[in-house]
Amino acid sequence: MNSLENCAIARAFPGSDGLYCLNTVKSGQGLLHRRPGVVKSEQESPHHGRMWVKKLVHHTRTQVSRIRLGTWNIGSLTGKLMELVDIMVHRKINILCLQETKWVGEKAKEIDGLGFKLWYSSKNKSKNGVGIILDKSLKDHVVEVKRNCDRIMALKIIINGMIINIVSVYAPQVGLDASIKENFWNDLEELIQEIPQEEKLFIGGDLNGHVGSVVEEFNSIHGGYDFGEINEEGKTILKFSSAYDLVITNTLFKKRDEHVITYKNGTSRTQIDYFLIRKRDRLDCKDCKVIPSECLTTQHRLMVL
Repeated sequence: MNSLENCAIARAFPGSDGLYCLNTVKSGQGLLHRRPGVVKSEQESPHHGRMWVKKLVHHTRTQVSRIRLGTWNIGSLTGKLMELVDIMVHRKINILCLQETKWVGEKAKEIDGLGFKLWYSSKNKSKNGVGIILDKSLKDHVVEVKRNCDRIMALKIIINGMIINIVSVYAPQVGLDASIKENFWNDLEELIQEIPQEEKLFIGGDLNGHVGSVVEEFNSIHGGYDFGEINEEGKTILKFSSAYDLVITNTLFKKRDEHVITYKNGTSRTQIDYFLIRKRDRLDCKDCKVIPSECLTTQHRLMVL
């Protein structure tokens, strides 16, 4: 047992919530590139799908059950925190990735009286910002926090010897300078390269791209179901996912349009928010869908895994 696991176990409460299974394989590669013909991946085991993480039952000893994750671009966190927690409780969401929080600072905040905790990172109160909320069953199992920039942050949690990495991301919008987009993907690659492959990995967020519904070149990481036509930003998502053996969970399950569309603005309807998980974990994922009835924001929609 390494020092990280010792740290987690020492801090864990006896009746906390658990996670799901975890497989790790150390990577000896350098930084991967997303261009075809250049990528060499060492991940050979299947992952991906929508993940059932394990929610611990409050017994005399902790038991592994399921964990539900969500991701949501909320436009701004101001005035919405308590409502977000209410939605998490109602929808039984244990982990929620947030984008466009617009709360300045690199801090953590206990949510009074409810047992939930928020970690966030942002440099500008008018744009960007990411965050992650954990419920009371998981918040005390955090052993590492990484805030790479105001578009990427990650939490590492360990429960019963299982390690899970949660990454909240907000990719640059279509129309922004190419250098900004390149920096974002480079930063995300560096973060993923630091995570041992035997550890669970969830990337949730607004990736501002369309991956399309039929992509033969990427059928190992694309399930074939999606909404809209592929664009350049979507191709980048596909190449990144392929390089790191990450399945795009949104594409694994056939759904009605209302349970696929993550962004609506007037007549515009698109899917730009995604969950990416390791290909080997694909069978652990039972579903991935949008919940259109939650209307905390006017444009983006809550997606759960």
